[in-house]
Amino acid sequence: MSTRSVSNPASIVVIGSLNMDLVARTARLPQPGETLHGDSFATVPGGKGANQAVAAARAGAQVAMIGRVGADAYGARLREALRGDGIDCQGVGEEHGVPTGVAMILVDHASQNSIVIVAGGNGTLAPAHIDAASALLEGCAVVVCQLEVPQETVGYALARAHALGKTVILNPAPASQLPSAWYTWVDYLIPNESEAQALAAVPAQGSPSAEQAGRALLAKGVRHVLLTLGGEGVLHVSAEGAQHFPAYPVAARDTTAAGDTFIGAFAAALARGEAPAAAIHFAQKAAALSVTREGAQPSIPYRAEVQAWNP
Repeated sequence: MSTRSVSNPASIVVIGSLNMDLVARTARLPQPGETLHGDSFATVPGGKGANQAVAAARAGAQVAMIGRVGADAYGARLREALRGDGIDCQGVGEEHGVPTGVAMILVDHASQNSIVIVAGGNGTLAPAHIDAASALLEGCAVVVCQLEVPQETVGYALARAHALGKTVILNPAPASQLPSAWYTWVDYLIPNESEAQALAAVPAQGSPSAEQAGRALLAKGVRHVLLTLGGEGVLHVSAEGAQHFPAYPVAARDTTAAGDTFIGAFAAALARGEAPAAAIHFAQKAAALSVTREGAQPSIPYRAEVQAWNP
């Protein structure tokens, strides 16, 4: 795999987290107080922000990342991994005296996972860092954010991107209540069922309930809601109505980065001018391929693989 050029202006800026994933595999997830023997252990570049940046880059977009890592070996490795996918890392700074963020991930034989995140450098990303990277924001078409960095910084980035007329994507994960103003700054809100339920305060399990949750979120000011429903696919809710996109059937091995793959691939498709429906189809194929592979970033497919796959 060759390193791609980052000389062209980024079409997508991802603002968010970079973590080193510490992944243990075991037959089943442990109960409280229980110790189990694991099958394997690996350190894998991850973090929702970095995963989404990699997914967008592998889907064909020029991508820049804004985030923070510690001045340590994990931080160096994470930035090296991003550069290997042609991602502009000028906005990824080092924070001395703070470790790089980590995610401790347990994956069972049914491909379900349990994750604990320690923010580390991610917790130091501040509005001043967004201002320092203003040229990246001004030059891009799409801005993508999540909630693994301080809420103040996310809100500042969303407001700046909206004021600049960018297409704004927010993945509200981990689930958290959002200030009301945020909804009016977001073009595409992409929650899973539990996140949608937390934000909308209505059940969001399955298509009928999910549509109700999506409409509640539209009423808050979001222009599009894409509810990811796992094996049930994706529900797109907008002022024009609701459309369900069934999932592609695959044998899942590891679902760790499926949502991040969907979001990055969707952003890339939007950035190259595809309509939302076409972008959703492309992103679903990318996410479906990712769950057939292990790891976070190692599982994310390239555009040519997605285009060639005929499920």
